[in-house]
Formats: sequence, C-alpha cells, structure tokens
Amino acid sequence: MIAVRCTDYGPPEELELLEVDDPRPGPGQVVVRIHAAAVNYPDVLAIAGRYQVREPVPFTPGSEFAGEVVAVGAEATLRPGDRVFGTVPTGAFAEQVVVDQVAVSAVPDKVSFADAAAFGVTYRTAYHALRSVAEVGADDWVVVLGAAGGVGLAAVDLAKTMGARVVAASSGAKLAVCRERGADAAIDYDNEDLKSRIRELTGGGAHVVLDPVGGPYAEPALRALRRNGVFVTLGYAAGSIPAIPLNLVLLKAIAVRGMELRTFAMDHPEQSTRDVAELQRLFAEGRIRPHIGARFPLSRTAEALRLVADRGAVGKVVIEVA
Repeated sequence: MIAVRCTDYGPPEELELLEVDDPRPGPGQVVVRIHAAAVNYPDVLAIAGRYQVREPVPFTPGSEFAGEVVAVGAEATLRPGDRVFGTVPTGAFAEQVVVDQVAVSAVPDKVSFADAAAFGVTYRTAYHALRSVAEVGADDWVVVLGAAGGVGLAAVDLAKTMGARVVAASSGAKLAVCRERGADAAIDYDNEDLKSRIRELTGGGAHVVLDPVGGPYAEPALRALRRNGVFVTLGYAAGSIPAIPLNLVLLKAIAVRGMELRTFAMDHPEQSTRDVAELQRLFAEGRIRPHIGARFPLSRTAEALRLVADRGAVGKVVIEVA
C-alpha cells in the first residue's frame, strides 16, 4: 500500500510518499481501507517531534480516518464491507490502517466518509470541554477563540445545540463562516480590542472561554470573564504558551481548566462515556456536522499539513485517500 512517511522530524515538506507492507490484523483488530483522513494540529507537532508523546521515526502520521473494513482478526465482530470511522495515535495518512475494533464506530447512514473522518477529534474535544469541563448551561455566554478552526467551529456548533450564546473570535474573513454556523456575535481579534468587545457583547463578561490557540489572545479573553467564569485551555495553535497573571484568577474567582483529549477518557471514564454517547446521537440525527474547508489527495498531504500549521484552515482539512 501507499503511505505518507515521516522518516525524520521536520516540516511537512519533508514527508515522503512511500510503498509499505499492507497491515495485517491481530486478535480483536480490523484493517480499514481508508477513504478519507482528517488533519489536526497535533499531526503537525508529531512530524516535528514536538508532540507530548514523541513517536519514533519512521512513522505514518495522521490520527483520524473513515473507510470500510477489508480484513478482520480473530475475535473481531465487524465484517468486511462495514463502514467505520475512528482514531489512531498515528497511521491514518495511508491507504490502509490496522486498528483495534473498539477504536472504531459505525458511520451513520447518509453520512459521507469525509464528514465521518472530520468529526471525531475536534467534536469530542469541544464537547468534553463544553459539557464536562466548563459545564455550559442554556443562555451562558461562551467565547470561542480560534473559532474558525476545526475545534473552534465544532465548539460553535455544539454550544448552540446546548442553548448557549456564542461569541466567535477569529480573524478577518474567517468570521463569515462562524456566523453561518450560528455564532451570535463575532470579534476580529487581530483588529479589535478583544477584552472590551467581549464585555460589550456579553453585557459584562463571558461565562466561559474556550481557547485552542493560546498566544496573545488568552489573557485579554480571560480578563473578559465575569466572576466565577471558566477558562478552558485546549492548545496553542498560535505558537506560544501564554503566561497568565494569577491575581486575575484570584480577584474574580475564575476557574482555569485544562482538557486534553488523549487523557480525558483515562481521567474521567464515566463522563467520557456519557459525552461520546450523546455526541454520537447528535451526529447520527444530523444535528451537527463538521465544516470541511479544504480537501487534498493523499499525494498532497504535505500541503494540507502546511495549511493547518500556518493557521490558514477554515474548519477541517480532509485527505481524500481512496
């Protein structure tokens, strides 16, 4: 099969498209012929050797995929032809992937492979953050930083289904898609005063801030929280990890929480199980759908990763494999 390979840590442009052995399933495993894979910011960190868990080279990057089962191992209950989607630590930017059966779910009827591939990581991240970490309620004001990105648009989508009021913060023309996806208000945080605009739009301050970007946007957004507000840090796509003055947390009784998808299920198994079941139901009912802003063939995976690395993506970027 053909796979994208990271043979040494570096930028996306150093990835190679190589022929490798077809995977074989072990007990409880299945081989999936990938039809679509989705790009996430941690993929950029992984190939650079900068992710929390450093994958030894060489490896095939990519964690999110959808396709059809083509082979099964002993004890597996899925069958060839079943349409599934799921995640793996690495290996999704390839024609096939081997994965534990428990790590995949059935693609709902009338859902495309591209939508299924683009759904899992960003929507689970956003839903855990909103539902379990921030405990967002109806009519709460939720500010989403980096709102035009994958996690950002998922958060806008989900917060609206929860009855919250959403302020989308992003840059320039990207804000149009945030409004189309249901944001009640939008802030161009590169050209407007983020803190004062949040306070103005929310009538005194936000209840919740979701921050997947970090950088210079975190502190002014935190300052715009009302008393007892919740700030959830999800990542640092802006390229720098902000230092927050702790007196801001003390004076307004703010809660600063972190949420990492990789460890959430281990730390909070009951909440994770509940959240995933609720999320899958919303997806199957068609109440939520990822926004796919760009599509690339497998041969142009480096371009897809570069688009995400440079924060040029709107919504999700999908690799069409089959």
